[in-house]
Amino acid sequence: MSTETEDGDDLRERISNFLRRNFPQIQMHGGSAAIEEIDRESGTVTIQLGGACSGCGISPMTIQAIKTRMTKEIPEIETVNARTGGGMGGGEGMMGGDTGPSMPGDSRGGDIGGDDEGPEAPF
Repeated sequence: MSTETEDGDDLRERISNFLRRNFPQIQMHGGSAAIEEIDRESGTVTIQLGGACSGCGISPMTIQAIKTRMTKEIPEIETVNARTGGGMGGGEGMMGGDTGPSMPGDSRGGDIGGDDEGPEAPF
């Protein structure tokens, strides 16, 4: 449960600005970041990374950098929970972007038939 007050709106704005200022690569690479929850009482914020961040090999490093920097830069924040996922849930979008990555071989149409187990190895 979020315990935001009017001061929480200021905190939300500072977190949003922090993400935009310190992590422009999220948006530049087709990702998105959303604040899912802020609990001022416990000093905890939950961030959802979506879009191209889902399935990205460096997203664990991005998450660690967010956690480390945010707790140093925003005194009210003691704990950052961040994760990647397909959807943005009910969170407020920070940087736009799609809700999930586009993977090679994804079919946006109907059933193309067969039990495709994926591509064969070239050797």
